[in-house]
Amino acid sequence: MATPIKEWSKLEVRAVVRFLFSKGTKPSEIHKQIAETYGEGAMSRPRVYQWCSWFGEGRTSLGDEPKSGRRKTSTNEENTTRVDELIRCDRRMEIRQIALKLEIPKSTVHEIVHDTLGYRKVSARWVRKMLTEDHKLQRVEISQRLLQRCQQDNGDEDTTHIGVGPGGDFQANNNLFDNLITGDETWVHMNTPETKRDSMTWKHPSSPGTKKFKVQRSATKVVATVFWDANGVILLDILPQGQCINAARYCSTLDRLKEAIRRNRPGLLRRGVVLQHDNATSHSANLTQQWLQHYGWEILPHPAHSPDLAPSDFHLFGPLKRHLGGMAFETEDDLISELRNQNSLSYAPFPVSFRTSLVATTAFFFNFSFHVSEDMRDQ
Repeated sequence: MATPIKEWSKLEVRAVVRFLFSKGTKPSEIHKQIAETYGEGAMSRPRVYQWCSWFGEGRTSLGDEPKSGRRKTSTNEENTTRVDELIRCDRRMEIRQIALKLEIPKSTVHEIVHDTLGYRKVSARWVRKMLTEDHKLQRVEISQRLLQRCQQDNGDEDTTHIGVGPGGDFQANNNLFDNLITGDETWVHMNTPETKRDSMTWKHPSSPGTKKFKVQRSATKVVATVFWDANGVILLDILPQGQCINAARYCSTLDRLKEAIRRNRPGLLRRGVVLQHDNATSHSANLTQQWLQHYGWEILPHPAHSPDLAPSDFHLFGPLKRHLGGMAFETEDDLISELRNQNSLSYAPFPVSFRTSLVATTAFFFNFSFHVSEDMRDQ
């Protein structure tokens, strides 16, 4: 018995079927010879009969006929334009709704939207307040002045754009970082849960994963007011339970800050304090402004509704909350004692973060806000 051929192609087997069929061999005999020569898997018996029938009808091609499916004609310029118009009219329209409206397959709509038009569906970014055009232009102006003030202090360029005094006039001060103090308030809870990022651990691929239960922050909390500069924390003031931060209370805190500056920063009061704080009600009240004007403290301008330009939120309170993560205090005195511990407020690199927060952050938001305001003017 002959050895079966191990390497063959479909066209070769079909050519043999056509040759034997043209010689008058029966389909059953053709299948027998194909199986003996090429093996049982070369061509099934029904398939041999099928090809013999086609050759009997006059077929000469040995290749496969094109499949009669739906032609891909939906992805064309007309449909692309129609999809783009629908999305521009309703940015929240779903792929399914577009396919039903245009009567084309969802797969085609998906290809047009993502591959051809390059759309990506994203969620809206949550912001505390929708800024008006005046707010955005104010961010540009103030950020530009702060950036130029920092550049002047670093000797990058000679400019006369400087800060804002208590009365609203611009004042000159070449020692910005030596005289600058910033401060803000934050809530500190008796039980601050550890963040998911801080609870990350190293593990091997075969090690079981760790589990973390969700823990709520405690309802009991205190308000901590922190003033700091490039050398570290100057004053940490804890608001007693039952009191609120108003203009009178904030002025009392400023009195303690002035005394702390006199003890811990010799010569700063004589040179002139430059204070940076946000536009909270207690900070912008008339009583507070009168206190600042009385002692001649300069106030760096802060755009309205712009917590992203507050250094304390990013460079001080973040490390503080991470340090307190996972700690639970039984009494308020224990919490205050931990806050006053030097280690609690020693995680922020004060000289680096102080300059970075004022220079790099201001430069970024100046550039961003400037382009936004230019787009607004074009419209």
